[in-house]
Amino acid sequence: MLKRRKEKLSNGPTQQKPLRLLPGVVIVILQWLLRFVFPMVVPGDTTLMIGVFGGMLGGLAIVVWWAFFSRAPRFERWSAVVLMIIAMAATPRILHVSIATGNMGMMFIIYAIPVLSLAFVVWAVASRHLSDRPRRVAMAATILLACSVWALVRTGGNTTRLEHDFAWRWAETPEDRLLAQTGDEPMAIPSAATAAETGADWPGFRGPNRDSIIRGVQIETDWSASPPVELWRRPIGPGWSSFSVRGDLFYTQEQRGADEVVA
Repeated sequence: MLKRRKEKLSNGPTQQKPLRLLPGVVIVILQWLLRFVFPMVVPGDTTLMIGVFGGMLGGLAIVVWWAFFSRAPRFERWSAVVLMIIAMAATPRILHVSIATGNMGMMFIIYAIPVLSLAFVVWAVASRHLSDRPRRVAMAATILLACSVWALVRTGGNTTRLEHDFAWRWAETPEDRLLAQTGDEPMAIPSAATAAETGADWPGFRGPNRDSIIRGVQIETDWSASPPVELWRRPIGPGWSSFSVRGDLFYTQEQRGADEVVA
């Protein structure tokens, strides 16, 4: 037994096995393909939801890979998981309200998890030859930056495909520019004769029959040969309302600062 002990000591400390990185790289590639590419290639509400949930499940897969299959030292494995949870839980406190409350409060999670997953895997690959101290400092910085960077942006809204109108948090919004105007632009209203010619009464959402069809009107579809003519223009604030038309008047709702108004 003494001989075996001496042989073990003479061989030096056990070498740490190299990190198992390929599963993490594969997971993050699949995650981004599923979250961002698949919904564009195969449009539809179902594929969009698959992409959203796939992005979040990809984040869970990254955590499982790192904690149980990466061969990283135990301290690095579990400190990374704990720091990810803390960063994801704490960052919403410093987000712009449009990011913190967007998509029914899920916007930060939907967008931050794929970004955090990608940043973490890039760190794992790039820092694999570093010594423990700089590697762990870089790990903490990567996790914190991947989450906190969302505090620098805001969104002006999104489409039904969850495509957001991102801008810097400090940038002036269209609503700010509208409120800064000294007065409204003059409003040119089409004549009653024009409205009567088209028979374009549109009393509510999707029209009189709720089918988005205007009957008795033929629209020129070749806009290159016969482009539509702008009759009037009026600036309005942000809003989610559709338009209603009655005679020579158009109605919609808009946001003016803290007030909601009918325009």
